[in-house]
Amino acid sequence: MVATEDADAAMLRALHAEHGDALHAYALRLCYGDRQRAEDLVQETLLRAWRHPESMDPDRGSVRSWLFTTARNLAIDAWRRRNARVAEVITHEPPEPVYSAGVEEADRAVEAWTVADALNRLSPAHRQVLVECFYRGHSVTEAAERLGVPPGTVKSRTHYALRALRVALEESGVIR
Repeated sequence: MVATEDADAAMLRALHAEHGDALHAYALRLCYGDRQRAEDLVQETLLRAWRHPESMDPDRGSVRSWLFTTARNLAIDAWRRRNARVAEVITHEPPEPVYSAGVEEADRAVEAWTVADALNRLSPAHRQVLVECFYRGHSVTEAAERLGVPPGTVKSRTHYALRALRVALEESGVIR
């Protein structure tokens, strides 16, 4: 077992020595200059190489091509995951709005009433999903369980509810 671990470590060191710089530069382009994501991408790519050493056989093709293809696929998967979900609120309480020193308490009350009025103009399904996801801070999965609908429905309703809320606020003259 020790011999296998030594061979694996030697293989990873050799891969990194030979392809590490080029792979990191490629990952940096895939991540639009985000160094942390690029480093994570390189690490995950090398982890995949370690898990699938049979892919490193030169008879099967270029090792560098396999590494670059794996990095590209991982970057695409990460992008899809980030864009496929509704932004989730992490806190359990609604966020406190940030006000400048010149805004009075009465202005804040009017603004709160305006938003509440806009929320009341939404359909019950849209209002419920916004309350669950944004005001109660539940994740998509938690909101789906509480509302008794699939997570995809929560995502879709949230998308359309936010659009409807924007229209309601535009009609109220709050936003343009």
